[in-house]
Amino acid sequence: RGYAASRPDAVEFDYLRTEVANRLVERFEDIANRDFPLVLDVGCHAGHIYEAISAEEGLGGRGGIGGVETLIQGDAAEECVRRAIARAEASAHPERVVAHSLMFDEEYLPFPDDTFDMVTSSLALHWVNDLPRALKEIKRVLKPDGVFMGAMLGGSTLTELRQSMLICEQEREGGVSPHVSPAANVADVGSLMSGAGFSLPTVDVDNITVQYSDAFMLMEELQGMGEANAAMGRRAVVGRDTFIAAAAHYQTAAWLDENGYD
Repeated sequence: RGYAASRPDAVEFDYLRTEVANRLVERFEDIANRDFPLVLDVGCHAGHIYEAISAEEGLGGRGGIGGVETLIQGDAAEECVRRAIARAEASAHPERVVAHSLMFDEEYLPFPDDTFDMVTSSLALHWVNDLPRALKEIKRVLKPDGVFMGAMLGGSTLTELRQSMLICEQEREGGVSPHVSPAANVADVGSLMSGAGFSLPTVDVDNITVQYSDAFMLMEELQGMGEANAAMGRRAVVGRDTFIAAAAHYQTAAWLDENGYD
C-alpha cells in the first residue's frame, strides 16, 4: 500500500476508494438525532473519509457530515499518512473538520478506552492479519454508546479473476495457489462483530461493478491501488502461459456474462 501511495500517478487509482468513502459517509446521518464530534478513521489511506465528511456541513450546522468536528485519521503505511495530510491541507473547507493524521497499526490502536463517538474504516480491514483483534480494538476505543461504521471488500470480490487464475493454473501447472487477497464472507462478519462485543451489528452489501477491457488492465489497476495479492504462501513466480490463458478465460467469461450466457 505504501509503495502504491508513493506513485506519482497514485491519484488516478483513487476512484474506488473515493466512491466507497462517499457511500459510507452518506450513512452517518442515517442515525437519527446523533452527532459524532470526535471520530477515528482506521486505515485512512489518502484521506478519502476526511474529504467526504468535510464536503458538506452537518444537518445541525456544526462540523461536517454527521456533525463531525474532529477526525483522527491513521494508517500503518507512512506514504498513505503523507497523502492524507496533503489532502486535509488542500481541503476547500478546513474550518468544518479538524484533522489529525498519524501512523498506527490497525490491530493496536494507541488510544485510551472509551474515547471516540464513532470509529469508521473504509477498505482497510481486509488488510489486517488478525481481524477479530482489530474489531476488539475498535470496540475498546469507542464510547459506550459509540458507533462503528465500516466498509470492506467482501468474499465475492474479484470472483472472475480468481476463478480464471485457479482454472488455468490447475490445467497448466497441476496445482493452485492464491492469487487474490482473501476477503471475509458476509455471513462471517456479523459473527466476528458480535464476538468483538458489538451489540446490534448490521451488515449490508453494496455491489460495485467496474469494467476493464481485459485482465491485464485489471491487474495493473490493482497494483496501482495497492490491492495486489498479499496472501501468505502465494507463489513468487507464475508462468507466462498461465497468465495468458487466465486472461483469455477472463475475457471469454466476461463476454458470455455480458451477452446473457450462463
